[in-house]
Amino acid sequence: MKRLGLFLWLLSTHTHADVTTILPSLKLPEGFNISIYAEHLPNARSMALAENGVLFVGTGVEGKIYAVSPPKQGKTQVYTIAQDLTMPNGVAYRDGALYVAAINRILRFDAITEHLSNPPKPVVIYDQFPAEKHHGWKYLRFGPDGKLYTAVGAPCNICLPEQDIFTSLVRLNPDGTGLEILARGIRNTVGFDWHPTTKRLYFNDNGRDYLGDDKPPDELNSWSEVGEHFGYPYCHGGTIADPELADKHTCSEFKAPAWRYKAHIAPLGMRFYTGQTFPTQYQHRLFVAQHGSWNRSQPQGYKVVALKLDNVGNVITEQDFITGWLTENNQVLGRPVDILELPSGELLISDDKQGVIYSITYRSQAK
Repeated sequence: MKRLGLFLWLLSTHTHADVTTILPSLKLPEGFNISIYAEHLPNARSMALAENGVLFVGTGVEGKIYAVSPPKQGKTQVYTIAQDLTMPNGVAYRDGALYVAAINRILRFDAITEHLSNPPKPVVIYDQFPAEKHHGWKYLRFGPDGKLYTAVGAPCNICLPEQDIFTSLVRLNPDGTGLEILARGIRNTVGFDWHPTTKRLYFNDNGRDYLGDDKPPDELNSWSEVGEHFGYPYCHGGTIADPELADKHTCSEFKAPAWRYKAHIAPLGMRFYTGQTFPTQYQHRLFVAQHGSWNRSQPQGYKVVALKLDNVGNVITEQDFITGWLTENNQVLGRPVDILELPSGELLISDDKQGVIYSITYRSQAK
């Protein structure tokens, strides 16, 4: 049953309709506009941006990496950089090279923006991650320290893996050396970002299944020092001892979440907003893509929210920013995955069900 549910979830991310019919259903705050930035990107997931405006897009079951040219006269061109990869979800860009996380490997495509039509063969910089596909898809980002950050999820719904590398947050040098485990107890994170002023790393974590419709909560966590443990598989949401594996452990042993989302909403990509085109109240808000539940009796998620933090990094509120991908009769129109900010202050949001990238802009209603 569990594997059937996972198959149905993967299948649901691989179907699409005419996205132009979906846009009118999407609701945003007054003054904001949503449009299609790029389409024909089946299973579009994580995004990375080159300095010349080329957008790179990873996928999951599609096994491809796309490049999207900057819009000219409102149109973009899509290139396929690679295909037949194993869930190449994570993409990161630095110094002319594209880095791709594909389950057990990190690949590097050199001078990629110069060869979109004829991409080079990738260089394998690291290939020692586990090959398990369950929660094996990886997010990939360069941190403020210039190192590559990713995570290795649990190879199960709930278990105590034998290998230390599972359920960990890690970083390594851009050449693949110096792998370091930073934290443990992380079931499945496919999105993280650094606060613009405190530089603290925040990451989402998807909670376990089969404890009911409303628990455990999915989590936003903050990492600050090597060795921190965030509870999995012993404790969920900072307060719920696992009925199967907690044993003699108590939740007080582990670092509590910075914020508790609703259960099963599947928070994925996230970005702190640093642009100047949105209203000032959105400065340093944390935008989070909630991919949506796959096995809850009443679906929830399927939206983008904005979290407000105080001056020291504590989350104060969570507010809906984009809704409508889940209709009142529970029809799923789309599933947001990742969020990226352009230098213009525009936000991009990927949708792996529709295979598109949305653009979010703001224009004041003042006359």
